[in-house]
Amino acid sequence: MMSSFWSGWVIILTLACLAFVIYVLFTTWRQQRSEATTETTGHAYDGIEELDNPMPKWWLLLFVATFIFAAGYLALYPGMGNWKGLLGWTSTGELERHQEKHDRRYQPLFAQYANTPIEELVNNPKAVKMGKRIFLNNCALCHGSDAGGAFGFPDLTDNDWLYGGTADAITTTIMEGRNGQMPAWGAVIGEKGVRDVATFIRANAGLVDNADPAQLESGKKVYDTTCAVCHNADAKGNQLLGAPDLTDDTWLYGSSQAQVEYTIRNGRNGVMPAWKHILGSEKVHLVATYVYSLNEDNKAKKEEKN
Repeated sequence: MMSSFWSGWVIILTLACLAFVIYVLFTTWRQQRSEATTETTGHAYDGIEELDNPMPKWWLLLFVATFIFAAGYLALYPGMGNWKGLLGWTSTGELERHQEKHDRRYQPLFAQYANTPIEELVNNPKAVKMGKRIFLNNCALCHGSDAGGAFGFPDLTDNDWLYGGTADAITTTIMEGRNGQMPAWGAVIGEKGVRDVATFIRANAGLVDNADPAQLESGKKVYDTTCAVCHNADAKGNQLLGAPDLTDDTWLYGSSQAQVEYTIRNGRNGVMPAWKHILGSEKVHLVATYVYSLNEDNKAKKEEKN
């Protein structure tokens, strides 16, 4: 709610604008000719001259009707500062009514699906389709309409998972959210350490050819003392911490030398918001089912290829 000053200011401006328009309209109407004429206003365009005829009465009455409508609207609905309107209508109340209507219609169906384990529900095309619709309305902004992810946002269609790809892990991620933090190491290991360990990590992932052995050895020492605690000694990552696997070809923030150095030097902060209070457990169950189905689809495709 706005302050009394701004509320009064809005009311004054609204009424003043309406009064001014009414004044201009009726002043012009009173000063015009009372009957049609063949005289022109002096305006001509492409040989067409404008006659100095009065405004049509139907047009004037239509204009008056718009003012009556505006007055009724401003009386019934909030349109002038803090005035709530005679009907007490609010956009929040309208949204809540629509949500209640939606819940009454779909809640029984949501409850039915909520009692079915995701591993079974994934075989229900209708449930997966509902989960996809909820995903598109709430998750696609970050993860893309195809769930393929983007720079800094994980691809949900592959089999690489920061916190695990099981049904329970996916549900927990959506319900509770995640807060991934990669600390900044630039001030600790220095620029040489950043370059060496970035080169070592990329070489270990098969992204560097003919690397300097001395630099690799130096980078491994830095890795063992600073990175292994989260990413593990084999650099396979740790899903309990959300530490990614550094040996595959999936890189959330890019795998080039410059990008890896930037990540090590400055750190990264990835936040996945918690959706339990926004969607509720039943809708989260459907979204998790849809996301889980994407993972299962990839597994099926791999099995077919093999």
